[in-house]
Amino acid sequence: MAYYRRAGHLPPKRHTQHRRPDGGLYYEELMGEEGFSSDSSLLYHHFIPSAITEAAPWDLPDQELRANHPLLPRHFKTQDLFDENTAKAADTVTGRRLLLGNDDVRLSYSAAAQPSPLYRNATGDECVYVESGEATVETVFGTLTARQGDYVLLPRTTTHRWVPTGNGVLRTYIIEANSHIAPPRRYLSKYGQLLEHAPFCERDLHGPEELLLESGTDVEVLVKHRGPQGCVTGTRYVYSHHPFDVVGWDGCLYPHTFNIADFEPITGRIHQPPPAHQVFEGAGFVICNFVPRKVDYHPQAIPVPYYHSNVDSDEVMFYAGGDYEARKGSGIGQGSVSLHPGGHAHGPQPGAYERSVGTEFFDELAVMVDTFRPLRLGEAAAAGEAEGYAWSWAAGEAS
Repeated sequence: MAYYRRAGHLPPKRHTQHRRPDGGLYYEELMGEEGFSSDSSLLYHHFIPSAITEAAPWDLPDQELRANHPLLPRHFKTQDLFDENTAKAADTVTGRRLLLGNDDVRLSYSAAAQPSPLYRNATGDECVYVESGEATVETVFGTLTARQGDYVLLPRTTTHRWVPTGNGVLRTYIIEANSHIAPPRRYLSKYGQLLEHAPFCERDLHGPEELLLESGTDVEVLVKHRGPQGCVTGTRYVYSHHPFDVVGWDGCLYPHTFNIADFEPITGRIHQPPPAHQVFEGAGFVICNFVPRKVDYHPQAIPVPYYHSNVDSDEVMFYAGGDYEARKGSGIGQGSVSLHPGGHAHGPQPGAYERSVGTEFFDELAVMVDTFRPLRLGEAAAAGEAEGYAWSWAAGEAS
């Protein structure tokens, strides 16, 4: 995070005595990145935050990945991954299904109506995009309200749980890093402030609300963490006391939300390349979003993207709303995920290039992840793949 926040009760100086009303000491915990050399926060607990009484393996949802071979552009329908009954019984943590991944990032999808277990991801930060529905995200820092269009940013090792609210199903697209996720460095001053040319600012970021101060003993927490030889594995801990026992915290590292509607699109007379749409970055990948916007206004402009070969990256688009101009005629719709791998030139579907001439506004909503190492296919990719996408450019060619 770029700026400081505080909540609850704190001592005047860090690393000094902070006493309870009965005279006992609260327990200070530093949660920090890069070994005391980057952003951090200090949390003050009623009880010792490292007191565990049990540990056992946790079998994660299927994490196996297979190569995209032969190399093909692909289309996955996330709406086919959960039927109504499955979604009603699922939660946002244990019910997520893995679509794509590599050693830097994993992309999953979830449709869930049940509260999740307490959970933390110790492999990296999570950026969860809320496609539809609402939830309260309860965290060790306090509560977040998540609604349609929100990115929910959860720093590595943040203990939290997802509690869907309302009567509907919470649909989420989950970007799990093997690193930290932050705004692009070009948007930030050398001290971390979002600059004037950034398409959003600190006012658009919403941190935790009230502290939870939950009590309880023998509390179970699921932890995803690094295993041998770079694999991802899980452990089920039992804690002596509830981890949501924090009476105060302050610092620059905490979960927060950012709604895609608050992203101010950067437009121009001719077509703007994807970096103009970037919102976050992690090690080995970037996150961009395409929002409703005025498009290119040069008198000879072609508003849809030109055909392009991403020679250094794979491109993944999650279609979250509106009507994506470049993909008309390819079967792409709400909830679709497309994969365009490095080595494959891609661009608008046949007819879209010509149709876009003279268009002044695009009503589209999509989240894009570009990775700099090849993506492999998870179990949900096989379960939700739409046949024939790779041939859709040739099938619609003009004679």
